[in-house]
Amino acid sequence: MALSIDEVAKVALLARLRLTPEELQTFTGQLNSIVEFVEQLQQLDTTNVEPLAHGIDIHNVFRDDVLGPSLPREKALANAPKRNSEGFLVPAVLD
Repeated sequence: MALSIDEVAKVALLARLRLTPEELQTFTGQLNSIVEFVEQLQQLDTTNVEPLAHGIDIHNVFRDDVLGPSLPREKALANAPKRNSEGFLVPAVLD
């Protein structure tokens, strides 16, 4: 199923993209390559393949939560654009 330039232009319009005729030509070719690849994938026999959430078996990859020393306040605030002696100064979020 090849995409036409008109179909790519319609998708670009829906995505609020302004494309030049050259860009439309380029993207049409690129999108058609992607569609061809997906069609190849659909031809694979996956009847005996179990669904999975990840390509490899992953176990708990998180480190233990261990209490450790923190940065001194002055070092933590050293690069803050706005600060006072106690912490970061940020614009008010709620009135």
